[in-house]
Amino acid sequence: MSAEWTYPFSTSTDPFVDLSSYEAFSQGAPFATFERMRREDPMAWCAAQKGRGFWSVTRYADILKLNKNPARLSSAKGIRIEDQTEEEVEARKTFQETDPPQHTYFRMLVNEAFSRGQVARYEERIRAITRELIARASEQGEFDAVEAIARQLPMRMLGQIIGVPDADTDWLVEKGDALISNTDPDYTDFVLDKVDTEEYRFLPFRSPAAIELFDYANELLTRIEKGEHVGVLNLVLQETKDGRRMSPGEFRNFFCLLVAAGNDTTRYSIAASIHALANQPDLLEELRGKDEAFTQRAADEMIRWASPTTHFRRTATEDFEFHGKTVKAGDKVVLWFVSGNRDADVFERPYEIDLTRKPNRYMSFGQGGPHVCLGMFLAKLEIRVVLEELAARAARIEQTAPHDYLRSNFILGLKRLPVRIRAA
Repeated sequence: MSAEWTYPFSTSTDPFVDLSSYEAFSQGAPFATFERMRREDPMAWCAAQKGRGFWSVTRYADILKLNKNPARLSSAKGIRIEDQTEEEVEARKTFQETDPPQHTYFRMLVNEAFSRGQVARYEERIRAITRELIARASEQGEFDAVEAIARQLPMRMLGQIIGVPDADTDWLVEKGDALISNTDPDYTDFVLDKVDTEEYRFLPFRSPAAIELFDYANELLTRIEKGEHVGVLNLVLQETKDGRRMSPGEFRNFFCLLVAAGNDTTRYSIAASIHALANQPDLLEELRGKDEAFTQRAADEMIRWASPTTHFRRTATEDFEFHGKTVKAGDKVVLWFVSGNRDADVFERPYEIDLTRKPNRYMSFGQGGPHVCLGMFLAKLEIRVVLEELAARAARIEQTAPHDYLRSNFILGLKRLPVRIRAA
């Protein structure tokens, strides 16, 4: 691949980006690096700037195959590239850091609250919030689409679902950002690689913001135990058929995960969608007047395009051979979903947005494995509604200034996107 090769919405053309660096996605996804790895070394050993190195899996078929085998590749040692001690993993554990059958038990506790049927009931509320946000933002003239729309909708809706008042949602977004964006100084004073966070190593995301969220979760737990109805969290705390119930510690960690991860996939997919509509106005025209089946396909394509969760890491439980390489028990194996979503062996014209793409078996939600995203149906609905409402209300969307990406190698997302909406 030549150095002149370019990719839409990414200025990263280096075929040898250090994927362990928190700067790896600061210019957009390093697609040139992933193209080279898929072609030349699909099971590549990568040195890390800090800690142990790791295997990088970059082809769609390989990611799918390995993601389906939790017996060989465990989530129990952590899901991000960073190394953690056993004590740290245990203290921070949510169902994301478990394997079947324990993972199955946790999912039984929370699945109903975010099932397709349950989520479908929220469409009217999602649409009302979306219309309000678009109208308010449009009145400003030029505005930051991330702050005004993408950052607001997911947490306001999640707040209503879990019984949190609207007045608290901005605070929850701030704390959630401090957790999951713990490598970006715009979102936290405790940047993971720049500040000594040793005293917080037993907290979710190694962040002191978790302390405040623990206190908030304890208040919710007390209300529920007194018999109050606090949204779907009441469902989460119900006993399963075999009599098991989430412990207070598990609930606190789950709440932190909900606040952090419950915002990121949807938020950054919405931001990427608005960015695409502003820079490819024909897409906005293509969305107008279409039925729900079309706009849902369009939302799915935007989710593939955005690929906000770049990877999940697994840990080998045994030695095995893959692509002629020997993976040792204890090795870290990183599944790069963002690379799989651009694999030309699966997606025709992978660097184009095709709102009619079908089939579209993208892997942005970790599909194919036991850890498929809990909030997948909610995210898909929210993104579809945003696309529908923008198509109905905007003659065009203009990007008015350069955008900025989050400093992270775990999340690919725009943190600033100045735009103007011209009313239809």
